[in-house]
Amino acid sequence: MVLLQDLAERLQAEDPEERLTISGISWDRYEVFLNDLGDSLRYRVTYLDGVLELVSPSRRHERNKTIIGSLLEDYLKEKRIPFFPLGSTTFRNQKKRGGTEPDESYCIGTEKEFPDIAIEVVVTSGGLDKLEVYRRLGVREVWFFKKNQFEIHHLRGEAYEQIPQSEVLPLDLAMLAEYAIATDPLAAALEF
Repeated sequence: MVLLQDLAERLQAEDPEERLTISGISWDRYEVFLNDLGDSLRYRVTYLDGVLELVSPSRRHERNKTIIGSLLEDYLKEKRIPFFPLGSTTFRNQKKRGGTEPDESYCIGTEKEFPDIAIEVVVTSGGLDKLEVYRRLGVREVWFFKKNQFEIHHLRGEAYEQIPQSEVLPLDLAMLAEYAIATDPLAAALEF
């Protein structure tokens, strides 16, 4: 009999994230590429100053981002906080030469052109500077989930400041992280 932990470790080893970076891409080529890709969920695409990055998310990545999004939406509903889920919508700004697709994203209070919160699940390091792309887009907070905890960056003027808790939502992110990695997602959601 295979234990859940053993299965999770085996799947992680058999399902790594794949990353491809291509330099010298014009904005027009980026737009054509996005159009050709359509609504494919196979890749996350980021563009910054002529460099295009494609990431094929792993199973662990997708599991974490889906559970985090589900728990966050449960919290927002329970607290009666108006929200607009935008998922992994492609956000881009040609003048600022940046575009990306967050793992999850939300407008809080009212719907806006760019989300208030972008969530990035980090399984492997390296790649383009996503925080720089989000800065150019004016996203208020970026939550990186890495090593089973959240790292929060809040936009102040033209730069991000790393902060211990979200200023957009009064949520205990350490608790959210604990429930996000639980072995039984249903039990975790019900308890959360």
